[in-house]
Amino acid sequence: MALFAAASSAPVSLSGLAQLQMSRKAALCPLVPSAPSFTRPMYCKARARGACGLASMASSAESADVVVVGGGVAGLACARTLAKAGVSVRLLEAGPEVGGRVRTDVVDGFKLDHGFQIFLTSYPEAREVLDYNKLDLKPFYAGALVFWDGGFHRVADPVRHLVDGLQSLPNPIGSVVDKVRVGVFRIGTLFGSLEDLLARPETTTLERLKAEGFSDEMIDRFFRPFLGGIFFDRTLSVTSRLFEFVMRMLATGQNCLPADGIGAVATQLASSLPSGAISTGVGVSSISPAEGKGTEVTLADGSHISARLGVVVATAQPEAERLLGERMAKSPSKDAPPVGTACLYFKAPAAPSEEAILYLNGTDTGIVNNCCFPSTVAPSYAPPGQALVSVSTIGTFDELSDAELAQTVAGELSVWFGKRATDTWSLLKVYRIPYAQPPQAPPTDLSRPVDLGDGLYVCGDHRATATLDGALVSGRRAAEAILAKKL
Repeated sequence: MALFAAASSAPVSLSGLAQLQMSRKAALCPLVPSAPSFTRPMYCKARARGACGLASMASSAESADVVVVGGGVAGLACARTLAKAGVSVRLLEAGPEVGGRVRTDVVDGFKLDHGFQIFLTSYPEAREVLDYNKLDLKPFYAGALVFWDGGFHRVADPVRHLVDGLQSLPNPIGSVVDKVRVGVFRIGTLFGSLEDLLARPETTTLERLKAEGFSDEMIDRFFRPFLGGIFFDRTLSVTSRLFEFVMRMLATGQNCLPADGIGAVATQLASSLPSGAISTGVGVSSISPAEGKGTEVTLADGSHISARLGVVVATAQPEAERLLGERMAKSPSKDAPPVGTACLYFKAPAAPSEEAILYLNGTDTGIVNNCCFPSTVAPSYAPPGQALVSVSTIGTFDELSDAELAQTVAGELSVWFGKRATDTWSLLKVYRIPYAQPPQAPPTDLSRPVDLGDGLYVCGDHRATATLDGALVSGRRAAEAILAKKL
């Protein structure tokens, strides 16, 4: 998420670009831990092997064909495409490791993703770019258990779980008609190309659900928590285009976790880059035209790197706006508030069930939106004989300390799973992610320009769908825009 030879700065051939384009088809409660061991082994192991192309700034070249600012999956995908075409690339990451929001830490032997993230196997770009066998993907149950009126009620995909789907028809999570409509809507998302789907007339997701005839009970008890866990927005104001895209992905693939955590995606991408291509712990202050020809990147320490062909800004939208200024002003959702979440991880002696399933809050009370036990999906997420609990909220709740947030969450989940069970949980870590996704309420453009002119390019999920696949697509598009000009 093979070590390559150092990238050449030789001209890129037209056949090379064609081949590339063809090939991609203890404070307040016992939940607070005492000084857990904290490591990030996946990227560091690759770094120790020299497999991720890490370079120190002191020993690296001061110029390259392309400089990529930001080491999230968009920047890594961009650098990967350029390096495969023989373009020399320098990727600069301000943090201690690459991956951006797609990272995994290890605390006391537990694998903790930076926020709850599910990998959808049907993502088309991911299928082209990633080796799924090496990711060792472990699937979730195709459905969920919804907590409402004091108990859990199953919602199941009838195509994959026919008996469960039939048995769930009379439960109170929507009517029988609602559940039939889910199947009809799912089928409707399969028609047409993805390009057509992402360009269809749009409304908010809530308006689309009401237009499809779903009852308030189905919307409130199922769609708000389910889609809230995907888009971090229980108001369902995200564009209906993205809703349809995700529904197609859910219908045509599996929801999974990589055995080594979601960070394995970034590690795999980084391992494809040439030795010396990546520099971590390197902040960027500004980007400006270079004297003569090209573009110059000024680093936080005052040093400079020049890019002969261009600079790609592959950061989250707020940082991209800082670096690119008015060139980013055309983003339709530029002034919308960020979409944030908090993800809490607890260790437990055992999960309430061995079923690899998602639990949803179907009520309109509390701050918990969804939770799961990742170690029931991928046992490697927890040490033997223990279980990992993952809990997500909508919003970051900055007014609460970690201990207070953990107490509140555990109190709510004691109603779900029993106080005797939750009293055995211990907090491992809280991730507060104020910018978990770019805002994508209508009006949207899910294929925004990546070429800003004057040797400046931009990529990230804010230029495409707010998904891992969208980030991969935008990175590849930015690279291809550079290659097209070089030709």
